Amino acid sequence: MALSAEQGDRLAHLLTEHAERLTSRWTEIVAGSLRGRLSRAELARQVQELHRALIDAGRQGVSDLADEHGGELRAVLSELSTNRARQGFSATETAISVFALKDSLLELMEDEKGDNTLRDFVAYSALIDQMGLFTFETFVRARESLIADQAEQLLELSTPVVKLWEGVVAVPLVGTLDSARAQVVMERLLQTLVDTGSPYAIIDITGVPAVDTQVAQHILKTVVAARLMGADCIISGIRPQIAQTIVALGIEFGDIATKASLADALRHVLRMTGVETPARRPRRES
Repeated sequence: MALSAEQGDRLAHLLTEHAERLTSRWTEIVAGSLRGRLSRAELARQVQELHRALIDAGRQGVSDLADEHGGELRAVLSELSTNRARQGFSATETAISVFALKDSLLELMEDEKGDNTLRDFVAYSALIDQMGLFTFETFVRARESLIADQAEQLLELSTPVVKLWEGVVAVPLVGTLDSARAQVVMERLLQTLVDTGSPYAIIDITGVPAVDTQVAQHILKTVVAARLMGADCIISGIRPQIAQTIVALGIEFGDIATKASLADALRHVLRMTGVETPARRPRRES
């Protein structure tokens, strides 16, 4: 049920005339649902902002939250939802901050005696329902965006490119290598090669639990991209189990150098650059 112009005026008048009582009760109801997770001062500020935006919308003749007169009200609701999502509140806790206005209005209008009281409350409730749904939808979008940003940050943290030696960088991979992560690995490696001018790159897969055809393709694409940048790649961390899997799957690494460990790969690169390295000591038999 859309608000008429007269109902909008009456809503603005009601909210203005009983501002202190209404906002106090509104804040009290919301505070009970949040259980002290937000300071009373901050909560009161948010309620007062919503209160002012709703008064302005009523005076401008808002009939529906989606119309042109609801722009400022939608902006306030969006800010509230986004902030609550970042602060770790649930969608329900955020929506209650809006729906609590309905209880506050009901208590206030019960004291009002008039022919239009019931009809007005139904219209006001419909508007508040729209506000609550808008808040919920905005909260969900904000939370999804936040989760996506955090996932991207974790992805970047899980694919570091480190400088091992002058002219030698390494990418120690840990965990599953999917398409999204492989793209990040390639981009970070290529950027590091450009920044450092390194002619050698070691891709260490010691921490990759299993190598299948898809993982191998991702690694090979990264090697090809690095070669196009003028860098040679060495793959390290080829454990016996992984070697058997690679052979069984018929995966060909071609002329790409492979080593059992990161230390072996670094020793190989240093020899290629003319740096003398100590010979590996044989293991003592116990």
